[in-house]
Amino acid sequence: MLENSKVSYNIYVLEIIFPPSTSQFIYYIVHIDLLQEGFSTMEYKTNVMRLLDKKKVNYKHYSYADTDAISGIDVALVLGQSPNQVFKTLVTIGKSGKHYVFVVPVSEELDLKKAAASIREKSISMLKSKDLLSLTGYIHGGCSPIGMKKYFPTVIDHSAMELDTIIFSAGKIGYQVEIELDELKKMIRFELHDIVIK
Repeated sequence: MLENSKVSYNIYVLEIIFPPSTSQFIYYIVHIDLLQEGFSTMEYKTNVMRLLDKKKVNYKHYSYADTDAISGIDVALVLGQSPNQVFKTLVTIGKSGKHYVFVVPVSEELDLKKAAASIREKSISMLKSKDLLSLTGYIHGGCSPIGMKKYFPTVIDHSAMELDTIIFSAGKIGYQVEIELDELKKMIRFELHDIVIK
């Protein structure tokens, strides 16, 4: 137990591997930081999870913070899930200047023409990464359709209807939530359309 005027906390040795990889080193630092605030990584909740709890929405949550997973496909493999069930959240801007959110499987790519048609825009383009944080409150790789600074019209690929649940970012890199579409409706309004490249 370490103590100072502001905080008391325990530091646990989680595992020792030689030589330690960068991801493991980062994980040790994150784990210690979380313990300084009074909880372990197993108890850590993102803002998205807290919002789901507040609305009493049923969901599961996963962490891949202690892995080398970067791409959506990597995340799906680490979680032992199909890439067709793990979804990514994409933010776009229409010709009108309005912003839209599209949620598609990590195994697929957004079809900009189909997406534009689904929200009745003449055309859309991907939002620049540098504008993502100021617009949504999220960074690239940790963007969630739940909990953005403001609500934007949201479309989920219709393949989600064939699944019991979908998995997407919990609003922080390293964390994901799994939820049924009916439960997601308690949090955001969305439509279902065919919006991926075939």
